[in-house]
Order: sequence, then structure tokens, then C-alpha cells
Amino acid sequence: MAAPTRPDTSAAALNPVSAPPEPPASGRGKWIEDWRPEDPQFWESTGKKVARRNLFFSIFSEHIGFSIWSLWSVLVLFLPEAVFGIDPAGKFLLTTLPTALGAFVRLPYTFAVATFGGRNWTIVSAALLLVPTIAVAIVLEPGVSFTTLLVVSCLAGVGGGNFASSMANINTFYPDRLKGWALGLNAGGGNLGVPVVQLVGLLVLATAGAEHPRLILAVYIPLIVIAAAGAALVMDNLTTARNQPRAMREATREPHTWIMSFLYIGTFGSFIGFSFAFGQVLQNQFTGSFATPLAAASLTWLGPLLGSLIRPVGGTLADRFGGARITCWNFVAMALGAGVVWIASQVESLPLFVVGFVLLFVFSGIGNGSTYKMIPAIFRSQAQQSVAAGGDSRAADRRALRMSGALIGIAGAIGAFGGVLVNLAFRQSFLTTGSGDSAYLVFIAFYVACVAVTWVVYLRPQARMAGV
Repeated sequence: MAAPTRPDTSAAALNPVSAPPEPPASGRGKWIEDWRPEDPQFWESTGKKVARRNLFFSIFSEHIGFSIWSLWSVLVLFLPEAVFGIDPAGKFLLTTLPTALGAFVRLPYTFAVATFGGRNWTIVSAALLLVPTIAVAIVLEPGVSFTTLLVVSCLAGVGGGNFASSMANINTFYPDRLKGWALGLNAGGGNLGVPVVQLVGLLVLATAGAEHPRLILAVYIPLIVIAAAGAALVMDNLTTARNQPRAMREATREPHTWIMSFLYIGTFGSFIGFSFAFGQVLQNQFTGSFATPLAAASLTWLGPLLGSLIRPVGGTLADRFGGARITCWNFVAMALGAGVVWIASQVESLPLFVVGFVLLFVFSGIGNGSTYKMIPAIFRSQAQQSVAAGGDSRAADRRALRMSGALIGIAGAIGAFGGVLVNLAFRQSFLTTGSGDSAYLVFIAFYVACVAVTWVVYLRPQARMAGV
């Protein structure tokens, strides 16, 4: 007769909550089943290392995506009107179309993470960047039709989708207290792709000349391959990132979705729109100082660089002081920056003009970080209210995660359309008045509206949400 089994009286068995967490199992297909970032013990023992590894390669892939998305802000400088026959209005159109497609694909890219997994989709989205780069290498020759260039420039929009899927993926890896920092770092590192490709273009213009735009592609095609291969080898999928099928529909019924999307037009829409248009604005506003592509390229990278580097600061400030408060004051600063640009245009002061635009880039970067911090904070606040009212905590947490991911995708897409509006505003202003003055006044009015919306919805004492 077998001896009776003695009960396990170990501390781990008697108090399973205090037992050391099992390390997340990657397993076949790199899927992690057990992921509890809000558990301090789990986070310190295993979660932090895994999250940082995924964050690093997410940033790299998103960085390359932004470079390809903004590729045409550089390539238009290699298209002299005397050779290609494209006027300034046509060049603004070449930079507008990638912005539009990038905005459109952000929605499906966001939910691709939930469908295929963050690692798996990063591999696919990185590999897709080969399509626009190879297409440009094939067609970019003197004599190519403007229609062909429009189609090929539109393909570069796939790079804009990488941001949405990357942000939705990283949002699931980090605990709520670190989301502002992680999302800001992820987005800032990705945004750096804009000034980096512009610096690469400047280097090519300064060394090889405007006749060799393919050298830019020779730099980026190997980097695209490295991004896809690195994601395959190092990143992970989280089963907890799977959204319910009706997540987007549910998010569209949430008023905060449209409010945050409106605010994100003001921050990210400004950043990406100005990044695409700044070189052309300089060439058209100050024709004597920037008569050559090299002269324009020498300054176009500065604003996007500073705006990208400072984005994590916006997330960190939002973690400390609240996203809504930082966002509100940031829009005040953006309105002042646009005012400086307008004054500089009136007095034809190039130094003041550059200072005003640099301020706009810096504050748009801070606002990008603070607005994205607001998104998970809004739904975390709703989850806390639900639990306080007697709701199930796990269900509330799942809804907060699901809605955050959906809103990140929707706000990212609508915010990117703001970049389209910026380029169209500049195009129309230069067509009708010969300067960007009308566009600057529109920007000032919009930023003032964003200040009002942020205060009324999130900062007014009667409407304030805790922790937003």
C-alpha cells in the first residue's frame, strides 16, 4: 500500500501569490502566454528584460519605416524643375500622397498586431518597405512621367503604418506607470527616421550631387533587411495583445477617441506635415538664400531631429505632471511658435523664421509624447472607476488594454492625416498668395482650438479625469 502523500507546506504552496513568477515562455512561434507587467515581482524578475528587448527592435524597425515614409521630402530636392518639369505645387503633391497613404494604413496596421502578433507583423511590415525603395530605384530617371512619380511616391506611405503597429505592440509590454516613457521613447526613436534620412540626403547632395538619388536607397535597402531579420530573431508575440473582433467599433463609440484624435492632429500632424514640407517652404519663402537643393537640405533636418529627440521628454513630463496638463500648455507654446513664424515671414527674417519653425518642431515633439500618454491613462481611469463601482477588475483591465490599442491606431491614423492637411495648406497658400502666411494663421487658430478642447474636457474641475 502506497504511503499517503504529504501535503506541500512550502511557502510557495501556502502562499502562491508570493511565489516567484515563472519566466515568460516564448515557445514555438515566439508566443508569450504569461505576461503580467503590472505585477512588480514579475516585472523586475523577467518582464523588464523582455520588454526592453522588444522595445529596442521595435524602435529600429519603426525608425526605418519613418525614413522611407519621409523619403520623398528628400527626393523632391533631387528633382530640379528644369530637368523633371515639376513645379513647386507638384512637389508638394509628391510629399502629400505618402502622408495620406501612411495615415490610411495605420488602422489595419494597428489591428494586425492583435491578429498576427507584434513580432510577426514587425517582420512583415519591415519587409514591405522594400516595395517603395525598389520602385524608386527603378523609375527615378529624367523623363519619367509625373503620374508615375505620384504612384511610386504613394507607395512610400507603407512606412507610416509601422508607427501604429509598433506603438500598439509596445503599449502591451509595459506597465501603466512606464507607458509614457516607453511610448515616448518608441515614438521618438521612430520619428528620428525623418531627420536621419534628410541628413543622408544632405550627405549625398554634398558629395555625389543631385544626379545620384539612388545612393540614398543603397543605404536603406540593407537596413530594411536587417530590421526584418532582427525582428524575426529577437522579438516576441504576446497573447494578451489580442483584441476582441469589435474593438475598433467599440472605440468609435467612445467620445475620447475623437477628442484625442483631434488633439493628435495638432501634435503629430504638425510634426510630420512640417517635416515633409519644411525644405520646400524654405526654397519658396526665401528663394535667394535657398536657391540650391543643398542649401535647403542643410536646414531641413534640424527641426525634425529636435522634435524627435524631445518626444520622450513629453512622455516623461506627462508621467510626472499629467498628460492633459502638459498637452494644454504645449498647445499654447505651439500657437506662440506659429506666431513667431508668421512675424518672421512678414519682416522677411530668415533667422527668426528658422527659430519659429524649430520651436514648432520641439513643441510638437513634446505634445506627441504627452498626448500618447493620455490614451492609456484615460482608459486606466475608466477601469478604476468601474472597479470602484463593483465591476470585475480583470474585465476592466482587459477593456482598458483593448481600447488603448484601438485608440492608438485610430488617433495615429487621423493624426497623420493632419500632415496631409499641413501640406495642402502650404500648397494652397503658395498658389494663391505666393507665401505661407495664410497657412501660418490657420495653424495658430487650430492650436488655440486645441488648448480650449484640452482644458474643457480634461482639465476643467467639473470634468477632470483622475490621472489623465
